[in-house]
Amino acid sequence: MRIVCIGGGPAGLYFALLMKKLHPEHSIRVVERNRPYDTFGWGVVFSDATMVSMREWDPESAAEIEDAFNHWDDIEVLFKGTRQRTSGHGFVGIGRKKLLNILQKRCEALDVELIFETDVNSDLDYPDADLVIGSDGLNSRIRNHYPEVFQPDMITRPNRYIWLGTDKLFDAFTFDFRKTDHGWFQAHIYKFDDKTSTFIVETTEEAYLAHGLDKVDQDGSIAFCENLFSEVLEGASLMTNARHIRGSAWLNFNRLICGKWSHFNGNSHVVLMGDAAHTAHFAIGSGTKLAIDDAIELTRQFQIHGHQKDKIPAVLETYEEIRRVDVARIQNAARNAMEWFEVVGHRYADTLEPPQFMYSMLTRSQRISHENLRLRDKTWLEGYERWFAEKSGLAVGNDRCLPPMFTPYRLRDVQLVNRIVVSPMAMYSAEDGVMNDFHIVHLGSRALGGAGLIFAEMTCVTPDARITPGCLGLWNEEQAAQWKRLVDFVHTNSAAKVGIQIGHAGRKGATKLAWEGIDQPLAEGDWPLISASSVPYLKNSQVPKAMDRADMDRVKADFIRSTKLAVETGADWLELHCAHGYLLSSFLSPLTNLRDDEYGGSHENRARYPLEIFHAIRAIWPADKPISVRLSCHDWTDGGNTPEDAAIFARMFKEAGADLIDCSSGQVSKQEKPVYGRLFQTPFSDKIRNEIGIPTIAVGAISEADHANSIIAAGRADLCAVARPHLADPAWSLHEAAKIGLTSIPWPKQYVSGKTQYETNLARAATTAPAK
Repeated sequence: MRIVCIGGGPAGLYFALLMKKLHPEHSIRVVERNRPYDTFGWGVVFSDATMVSMREWDPESAAEIEDAFNHWDDIEVLFKGTRQRTSGHGFVGIGRKKLLNILQKRCEALDVELIFETDVNSDLDYPDADLVIGSDGLNSRIRNHYPEVFQPDMITRPNRYIWLGTDKLFDAFTFDFRKTDHGWFQAHIYKFDDKTSTFIVETTEEAYLAHGLDKVDQDGSIAFCENLFSEVLEGASLMTNARHIRGSAWLNFNRLICGKWSHFNGNSHVVLMGDAAHTAHFAIGSGTKLAIDDAIELTRQFQIHGHQKDKIPAVLETYEEIRRVDVARIQNAARNAMEWFEVVGHRYADTLEPPQFMYSMLTRSQRISHENLRLRDKTWLEGYERWFAEKSGLAVGNDRCLPPMFTPYRLRDVQLVNRIVVSPMAMYSAEDGVMNDFHIVHLGSRALGGAGLIFAEMTCVTPDARITPGCLGLWNEEQAAQWKRLVDFVHTNSAAKVGIQIGHAGRKGATKLAWEGIDQPLAEGDWPLISASSVPYLKNSQVPKAMDRADMDRVKADFIRSTKLAVETGADWLELHCAHGYLLSSFLSPLTNLRDDEYGGSHENRARYPLEIFHAIRAIWPADKPISVRLSCHDWTDGGNTPEDAAIFARMFKEAGADLIDCSSGQVSKQEKPVYGRLFQTPFSDKIRNEIGIPTIAVGAISEADHANSIIAAGRADLCAVARPHLADPAWSLHEAAKIGLTSIPWPKQYVSGKTQYETNLARAATTAPAK
């Protein structure tokens, strides 16, 4: 085959040398616009996994690269006058120029044709090529020649950064956070050879402009950074090797995702690799890793399918299919890390104490979890757990501390024994709204299972507030008596507290039981529906009446009555349901609130009636007990509420006296397109907790202790609500404690023998070799 690699970066060079090594008969050229053995940039970071692959595919270049590596295990954070360090993280760095020089030399040794100082306008410049590799970077001319084919999605991120270097050598991957009069700046620092360290300075656009950095040249920018980071530099100077960039050399990161990676131009097959196809933010240092991994996978597919020209389409199809998954995983982690740094000032640096700030930074990508930190640096993590336990009010001794999810939490005068909440989950098993033995057993077993707070499903304030005929209610004394029966059982037999979530289904009411047709309207026995506006939930749903003032007064009275009854039950916690498209949520969302009166339009108007309800129930509910508010923090639909809107509403409820925001999302519109994934709703909790300054519950795809510990330890939420895992396992909390080796959590005295057996079985499974 005749192969031309456009762009002499890591992707193009490594693919060229691998293919030439495996099949010397290939004619391979690498065309680069820079001069021989010349490049720009400071250091790049590799992962251990990538080096394992490089040793497998080309031991010669891998050995030379490893000889040039600088390895370090420690991360050090300078923040608010503290210097914190943790170990066990295993990074390797190398100068970008050194890396490319090694790859260029290896290509020459294998008779790859290297062509320098040549600008290529498009793949059509090489009509005789069988395969053209577009490895020409972020501003790829190859990609840009076919925008309708490659479908590039390029987003310019808001932060500014400048890539500098220094002669000072750092023995840890160092982060230095500095606050100025106009905002926070952070430096990402790591050594990459025996003389030089990379020194990236990053800040927000607002701070960049406020300091006038858009008006200075590179020397002015360097002088500013040297002064700001003088403590960590200790007299060393900063350097730039980007003199070719005009102005101050501050850049914005561009996140790139392509819809397609390959194309046949009529003569040649064209495929993208490296930054031409995708980018990953420097916050996790994976751009070079992705480029090398692209080159390896494309080579692997030629080895599998064959090196003939007619195999190219199958090779490119499989290459993209496989690489797209891994790239998406890395890009997701890079996005998380990038977004953390974009909001680090007002969300974390201004609010968190140094130990928790350090933990938050270490877990920013969500690839590193609580137990992963224990593997990396057990001493550091146990020290952090002691700090967190003390902050939670526990006396700390020499024994193992309780991890964050098992520490107590106090709100008003209610103290939870731990941070795990059984989410409200509809059971559709009530008759006339009355709780029965099923509910007592269902909820009582979860209380015995170790959770700190037990919620029943949304409890409706009147018969026509129900979602289905099987929903719980709290509008009469019979219902209150059954609720009291549950509360008394939980208080007598466990350490758990009981919460009641009150709500009104609104336009989503009068539907069948879930197993008979979820959200489908009742064929008979329905009731009239009301909502903020006359917008049905489904096309075949009943059209609700837009509420008038008389309806609002009646519903408010219903909420007041239910709250009074809730007080009689002895419940510990009250939650107002303002999410998921139900009645109060329908006022908050512009998708369902089309009103043109004082209850529609602006955030203040849309929140007016929900806040009116909240004020009414807060006046009745005991002052020593908390009220939380459940919000849909993202409608996942164009034109709907976003996390920014949710933060505005959260602030309003906070000012009205709410104690906590329960951060859910969606279920407002059937046109929603949620982005699911592990902990996918936790960012909403993180944003509201740390920007609005109110405690939160995180919900959604939290399925193990490691998740909950990571969320709570990082300050992304105060409590974690667990739903489906509690359906599968009533004793989820007790079992998760045992799985992480925490044997000090008490079980109900009737179940102690089961505790011993369960822990023994786990220990035996951990030490037994898998069968061959």
